[in-house]
Amino acid sequence: MAMTFHVDIVSAEESIYSGTAHMLVAPAEQGEVGILPRHSQFVALLKPGEIRVRVSDSGEEHHIFISGGLLEVQPHVVTVLADTAVRAKDLDEAEALEAKQRAEDALANRRADFDYAKAQSELIEAAARLRMIQKLRKNTNQ
Repeated sequence: MAMTFHVDIVSAEESIYSGTAHMLVAPAEQGEVGILPRHSQFVALLKPGEIRVRVSDSGEEHHIFISGGLLEVQPHVVTVLADTAVRAKDLDEAEALEAKQRAEDALANRRADFDYAKAQSELIEAAARLRMIQKLRKNTNQ
């Protein structure tokens, strides 16, 4: 019997995933991290990107986009507290392209009341959404 651990992925709006997993991959600030059962304990900040939860030995995975958050790893439980989280199937490419364009326009047309950090983080998040959409589209076309 393969070893598993419990995973909870939640955002302010809802619980996105709660169940067992064989492996979890998350976009930590310092680089992508892979978590297996009995992983040593740690806490990491997450950046915008894709979380992959492998739920079976056959390779079945759940793909979830997060805009950032916190990852807590315990030996038998992994918790992701995401700022926002969206299941891959619910991502909207047109919305992501529009958000990216708005952020680029804001960066190009700075005003006195301009919040550079906010515009830059919105651009990073929109670009991460688009990368995930393109990656998933490429994987389904193969």
